[in-house]
Amino acid sequence: MTQRKYFGTDGIRGKTGDAVINAEFMLRLGWATGKVMSRPTGTRVVIGKDTRISGYMFESALEAGFSAAGADILLLGPMPTPAIAYLTRTFHAQIGVVISASHNAYEDNGVKFFSGLGEKIPDEVELGIEQMLEQPLRTVSAESLGRAERITDAEGRYIEFCKRAFPEQFDLSGMRIVVDCAHGATYKVAPSVFHELGAKVHAIGCEPDGLNINRGFGSTAPTNLIREVVAQGADFGIAFDGDGDRVVMVDGAGELVDGDELLCIVASDRHQRGVLHGGVVGTLMTNLGMEIALRERDIPFDRAAVGDRYVLEKLKSWGWQLGGEGSGHIICLDKTTTGDGIVSSLQVVAAMVSSGKSLSDLKRAMAKYPQKLINVKLKPGFDLDSCARVTDAVSDVESSLGRRGRVLLRKSGTEPVVRVMVEGEDATEIDLLAGQLARAVEEAVAAA
Repeated sequence: MTQRKYFGTDGIRGKTGDAVINAEFMLRLGWATGKVMSRPTGTRVVIGKDTRISGYMFESALEAGFSAAGADILLLGPMPTPAIAYLTRTFHAQIGVVISASHNAYEDNGVKFFSGLGEKIPDEVELGIEQMLEQPLRTVSAESLGRAERITDAEGRYIEFCKRAFPEQFDLSGMRIVVDCAHGATYKVAPSVFHELGAKVHAIGCEPDGLNINRGFGSTAPTNLIREVVAQGADFGIAFDGDGDRVVMVDGAGELVDGDELLCIVASDRHQRGVLHGGVVGTLMTNLGMEIALRERDIPFDRAAVGDRYVLEKLKSWGWQLGGEGSGHIICLDKTTTGDGIVSSLQVVAAMVSSGKSLSDLKRAMAKYPQKLINVKLKPGFDLDSCARVTDAVSDVESSLGRRGRVLLRKSGTEPVVRVMVEGEDATEIDLLAGQLARAVEEAVAAA
């Protein structure tokens, strides 16, 4: 595959105002995407965004670019990423556009695209867009310019979609829930979904001002959620990230339940009810405890590279429906086409209702293994895979662990470091072995 210049593992992302994340580039990006993904009978684009202040600027620039390419535009306003995937299908659009930097701070922003099927666009389409960006921007004739329309009922459509992902025979009457929306894209829809299903909802992180997205709230900062669950005497809490495709939860005792644990709960519940349909896909970073828990239940398990697009690829190759990451990016292909924080959390809540068990009880489905992650800086050109010194050090640690743990060395896709991860039963031993391996890698890099 040809090296891409702008697209990373999840669209294009960076700091607002830099060489790429600026209004001029977004204008050209809209035009190039419109040209590459257009169809002869007319092209329709839906554009949604999270709550970052820069989203308004980039929305206007992308709108202008798509119009210049002759595509009609439907503007959704602030909406979760998975809502845009769903509404792209609902409106029979050819392109879905998300303006978001997910769990990053407000200074960052980015763009990712969905196809008309509500799925992330493939690598070859991203490459085609990059090649089109090198061409001069030529506006279509005046009569062929795209028209823009603002959709006023997008929130209601998505709320009903989410509610349909919850079993009709269940409701949440009597449940007290804290919902943390990270001052992000779920701030209107998520509390409404759980309220309309019958729960008593206490919402936090629902006052976006354009600058506070993910700041002290949401799935990457669950301290406030933990405190509120305990203070409110809630049954559990739910936290989404800024664009709503990730979720973590907190049980009634104030204990965090991460994406691996949530995925294991859903898989175990579906397996018990005979509706799992295959196995589960995790990633190279998925906790070993989940792999063991699934094995004990005779549930097949496979690991993909880190990133939701690779989880999705692996799911499709196996014909399975359920996969995800420890960060809380969970994919339920029987419900939707991409990771959806609200839909995923509803699958966990459905497991609670059907079993009559609390979240605290259900998370015992797996015993998390301690993990230690250390970043080691790399020199340009250092070949990690062929370094005998590193290979020997890995073998030594693996011999010490035996079947009680595992080792992973993974080059970062965003910075010049290798992530050294050691996982096993004993936290003290894991810290010691991770430090030993990290030092060996540092010494190998220094000697190269």
